[in-house]
Order: sequence, then structure tokens, then C-alpha cells
Amino acid sequence: MTRVVCVHPDQLPDELLPGVDYFTVYRSSGSERVSTVGTGLLYDLDKNGLCPPATAWDFTTFSLAVSAADQSVARSRSPDGWTRVMELSVALADPAPFQAISTTLEGMLRYLTGDFWTLDFVEGGEPAPRSTAPVLYEADCVSLLSGGVDSLVGGIDLASGGARPLYVSQMAKGDSETQMHYARQLGGSERHFQWNQNIRVNHTTERSTRARSIVFFAFAVLAAAELHAQTGGTVPVYVPENGFIGLNVPLNAGRTGSLSTKTTHPVFLTKLQEVLSSLSLPVSLVRPYAFKTKGELLAECSNRGLLTRLVGRSTSCGRYGYYNYTHCGRCVPCQVRRASFLASGIPDTTQAYYFPNLRVAGRKSGANDIGAVAAAVLRLERDGPRSLTAGQLSFAAPSERAGYERVVVRGLQELGSLLRNQGVL
Repeated sequence: MTRVVCVHPDQLPDELLPGVDYFTVYRSSGSERVSTVGTGLLYDLDKNGLCPPATAWDFTTFSLAVSAADQSVARSRSPDGWTRVMELSVALADPAPFQAISTTLEGMLRYLTGDFWTLDFVEGGEPAPRSTAPVLYEADCVSLLSGGVDSLVGGIDLASGGARPLYVSQMAKGDSETQMHYARQLGGSERHFQWNQNIRVNHTTERSTRARSIVFFAFAVLAAAELHAQTGGTVPVYVPENGFIGLNVPLNAGRTGSLSTKTTHPVFLTKLQEVLSSLSLPVSLVRPYAFKTKGELLAECSNRGLLTRLVGRSTSCGRYGYYNYTHCGRCVPCQVRRASFLASGIPDTTQAYYFPNLRVAGRKSGANDIGAVAAAVLRLERDGPRSLTAGQLSFAAPSERAGYERVVVRGLQELGSLLRNQGVL
């Protein structure tokens, strides 16, 4: 078991224990032996005029601590090279509500990251900040704005339908300028929150980052709580992700469990909603494209002209940073992106793909994703959808299961068309 402690600088012990990873939250201790997370967020919230309620603030503190621990503990140190056993201690302003649901939180994180978590919540955390100049936002919902294709379509559809979302972005190198550009083009630059995790680990970090997304949701909760305080009622938080990627059905036996990301999987979002409801946070997670493929999402966008003009700047690649902030073109998200343009008839104006020719890229080392997609397409055509979805949709109610299966089939059919267009199949 690896222990991670995330506390206020004043709570650090005089002698740091060996084998324990220490973080201070929101503020630096000044010690090179202690890592930091969330620095700068207090300033950003004050600048945005936010005065978050204690529970929403503590949920953000908790989420930042989870993401910090996820990056701090290397999977290579675990017996199987992947699954970690972690004990996380987090200081909160009011730990009692979180301690009461610690088992539920541990189960949610177990599903999200594939690890075994033991959570301990203690007193003494940073209190919720109070802005010196509160701002009244004329908004009626919250929408995640990542800089990707789906979040762009989500924003276009909401704005076209007359909604006034608070757009929430989690800053990422290579995407931040695009996020701001999209918010401006959607007429919501004055309703755009763009915040950073600012994790600084004082040793080599784990790069799988399965827990990073929980902070994105925490930022959305902060925005929703602010909107609730101003207008009352439950605030819808739109999670614009196509159903095929959200399900992320394993393409082969080597991609089961947490080896496939669960960021927007219905099971994780259901668990997250349960947590938010248990904490009495007035948030309703909404998945508008749960039964749409990425191609369908593009084709049915409410403003095709605006989408065509903006979509080339979006980011989809799972290895964007590895290729100098260029789409690799061959990872599964890149293949889904390319297939969606082909299926929708919208021009693919992506600036560049590092591997533009999938047939050639499929012969290179590290091209396992092309082979996995090709094998899954052929398996679907030969053995039918149950050969891929068996056991993967048991979470769904009978009324939804057929819809989920159909979106998997249509998503793979889009990928099959791409691979045939590229001469892979």
C-alpha cells in the first residue's frame, strides 16, 4: 500500500515520514520535499467572482487530491504493473459528509482508475474562498468545454437552442487557446471558466492519469453550485461525449477493465451522480449524446456552418503531447475522429496527422490501435455485436441496452468505412 497525504501547509508534520507522498493543496509549503496541487485556483475563483459553498469546495479539494495521488504513485511499482493499493488522506473544511460516504467514494474511484483506494478525511482543510467582487452570471446550465469535437458540438447545440451555459474548461497544454476561442465563438466568453489542476510532483510521475477527469467534473460542480446559489433549483451539467467513446467497449481482451478509460462511461457517471446527490449538491449530469456516434453527432449538429468553420482546431488525440501537439492519426480517438468526418460528410480540416496513411502506419511499431480496431470490425461482421458487447452492457436497464448495443455497432461501422477507405481492410 502507498500512502498519499494532501493537507494545508500548516498541517505538515515536523518530520516527513519515509514512504509517504505529501502534497499541500492550494498553497505551497516552500519545501522541495512536498509536492503541490491546486495552486492558483484561489486567485482564479476570486477573479471570476465565485463564492462556492463548503461542500462543493470540499468536493473540489477531494478531487484534486485524488488526481494528485493518481499522478504521484507509479503503476510500475505494483505487483501486476498496473493495479495500485493506495491510502489517501485529505484535509477538508468539513470532512464529516465525505467520511459518511467514504465506501461509496472508494467504489467510484475503484471503477474509474482500476485501483484499490482507502480514503480518510480529516479536519483543517482550506476553507471555501469568498470573492472580493462577486459576479452575477446570467446562465441557466453548465457545459463542459474541453476543446474537443464533442464539447464543441455540445456548445453549438445549446447556444442554438437558446440556452446560456456557463462553459467550464480544464486547462491543458495545446488546448487552452482553443477553449477560449470556442467560448468566444459561442457567444459565451464572459461565461467561461478556465481552471488548472496545477499538479507539481517532486518525483517521476505516472502518465496513465485515469483520475484526471474527476477534477473536470469538480470544476463543473463549482460552477453549478454558484449558479444554484444565484437562481435556485437543480442545475443541469451537460457532458457532451458521443456514446461510442463513452462506452469504450474493449476492442480485444487486452483492453478490458481500467486499461480502457472510463471517464464518461455510464457506470462511472451514475456513481458520480450518486455521490453528488449524497452530498446534497444540486447537480444533474446530462449526457445528450449517449446514443449517438461521433459521426452522427457531427452530422446532426444544429449549426453545420459554424461547426465546419471551427472543428478543425479541436483536439481528439490520445497522444497529442507525444507528437509535439499534433494528432497522431492512428490512436483509437484519432481513428474515431477521422471516421466521423468521413461518415458525416463534414470536411476534415485538422491541421495535420502525424500518421496520415493508416495502411502504412499499421506496419510501424506501436500501431496496435489500428490492428485492434480492424480486428474488432471484422469480428463484428463475422460474429455479430454480442461477440463484442457480451458482458459489457449488463449495467444498463433493458430499455437502454439495445440502444447502447446499436451505438457500438454503428460506431464500429464508421471505423470500418475509414479503414476500408485507407486500404487497411
